[in-house]
Amino acid sequence: MAQERTGVATLKSNPITLVGPEIKVGDKAPDFKVNKDLMTQVSLADYAGKVKLISVVPSLDTGVCDAQTRRFNEEAASLGDNVAVLTISVDLPFAQARWCGAAGIDKVITLSDYKTKSFGEAYGVLIKEIQLDMRSIFVIDANDTVQYVEYLGEMTAHPNYEAAVAAVKKLV
Repeated sequence: MAQERTGVATLKSNPITLVGPEIKVGDKAPDFKVNKDLMTQVSLADYAGKVKLISVVPSLDTGVCDAQTRRFNEEAASLGDNVAVLTISVDLPFAQARWCGAAGIDKVITLSDYKTKSFGEAYGVLIKEIQLDMRSIFVIDANDTVQYVEYLGEMTAHPNYEAAVAAVKKLV
């Protein structure tokens, strides 16, 4: 059974349980399998040699998740080709594609954790009670070492965009 962490996060002030380990700076980034579309799975290895900014959102169809993904899409334009900006949620891949088309998102790669919750469990962000991934940010260097982590204490709060982008810029 996967490790569970309670008392570390809330949803609108209600406690939630996160499944999986707490990832720390300096850790080797755990592998994962997420869907690029309904049939195609990708893993950490698909982004080998690149700096990865992983923006985790519960669902693109909510206000904070929408704003977070739009912000990182804007930032991605100035980060260069050696950076992969990934947004991971449990939204179905066709819902992600529809949302990106409607929102004009073209620099962020959206990936779905709907099938196995592999990312959520590996990175300690799977919310046991509602089976969504908790808002969080991970920056992983080209050698797959974690260089920045932000676990949000409240699911409806915004991440520290500036700190995440600064962590990426230090690596490129």
